[in-house]
Amino acid sequence: MNDDLILLGHGSGGTLSHRLLDDLVVATLSGHGPGEQNDAALLAAGETRLAFTTDGYVVDPPVFPGGTIGSLAVHGTVNDLAMMGARPLWLSCALILEEGFSRSLLAAILADMRQAADLAGVRIVTGDTKVVPRGKADRIFITTSGVGVLEHDLAIHGANARPGDRIILSGSMGDHGIAVMAAREGLPIDGLSSDSTALWGLVEQMLNDAGGAIRVLRDPTRGGVATTLKEIAMQSNVSLLLEEDQLPVNPQVRGVCGMLGLDPLYVANEGKLLAIVAPEIAESLLASMRQHPLGLQAAIVGTVESGTPGRVRMRTTVGGMRIVEMLAGEQLPRIC
Repeated sequence: MNDDLILLGHGSGGTLSHRLLDDLVVATLSGHGPGEQNDAALLAAGETRLAFTTDGYVVDPPVFPGGTIGSLAVHGTVNDLAMMGARPLWLSCALILEEGFSRSLLAAILADMRQAADLAGVRIVTGDTKVVPRGKADRIFITTSGVGVLEHDLAIHGANARPGDRIILSGSMGDHGIAVMAAREGLPIDGLSSDSTALWGLVEQMLNDAGGAIRVLRDPTRGGVATTLKEIAMQSNVSLLLEEDQLPVNPQVRGVCGMLGLDPLYVANEGKLLAIVAPEIAESLLASMRQHPLGLQAAIVGTVESGTPGRVRMRTTVGGMRIVEMLAGEQLPRIC
C-alpha cells in the first residue's frame, strides 16, 4: 500500500485510521503513545481537574431519524467528556458551510443543536463560521470542542481493565449507523431511529453507585463495539471474552444487517457506552443502570481475561469461538 494514499479514504475508526492517528497525527502533534489515548485529555487548572475534547462531524444526510448533524455534534462531544467521568460544561462550535446551503435547513440544525445542549446541561460559548465555494465541501461540516470538570479523584482510563473485570454494554448495538444509512438510501424501516443522546446523566448515576470500581468507560462510535473493545484490550494489555447471546441488538437492526451482510458489532452507536467494572459490583451496577432511561437494555456481555494481550474473542451462540478484530475497512461511511 502507498501510505501517501491513506488520506484519500474516509475516517472509519478501523485499522487505516488508527495507523494514521498513531503513526502520524498523534506522533507528530503530541508524542503520546497509543496507550495514552482516551476520549478526552485530562488537564489540571490549579486544584481543578478538567477534561478537554474535540471532534468533527461529516454526517450524510445531515438530518436523519432521531437527530441531525447538530444534535449529534453536541451529543458526541458531551459523551467524550462523560467517558472520562467529567461533567460537561462548555462547548465550542465551528461550521463549514458550502455556498448555497439552505438557510432554513441551517436554522433547523442550529435549533436542534441548541436544544441538545440545553437538555445536556452545557452551554455553547464560542465558535466560528466559514463558507466555501460550491462543490468544495459537502453541504455542512461541524467541529465541536468541549470542556468538562471532574468532581472526583477517580482515574477512568482505557488502560485500567484487569483480569476478572466484567464488560457492560448499556444498550442495543448499531442503531445510529443503520438509521443514518437507511435515511441515506431512502429505506423505509418502521421504528428505526438513531440512538444519539447525551450520556452524562447515566454516567453520573454510575459514578455515584460504583465510584472507583469503574475501570474504563468508552462510547463505541466509529468501528462499533468490536473496534472499541479491541482498543481497550490493546491499551490494557489484556484479553477480552464476549458472549454473543448476551449482546443486545434491536430486531430492525439485526434484520437490516442480515439483509446487507453487515455485522452489528462494527456499526456505530451514538448513545451507548461500554463500561469495564470490578466483578464484585457488576450485578448491582447493572441493576442500577437498568433503572435509568438510557440503560434499560444494559447487559453484562463479557469478561476480562489474562490471556494473549490485545486479543478479543467471542463465544458464539452455537458454542464456538470467534476472534474479533478491529474494523479493517469501512462498513458505513459518513455516519458521524
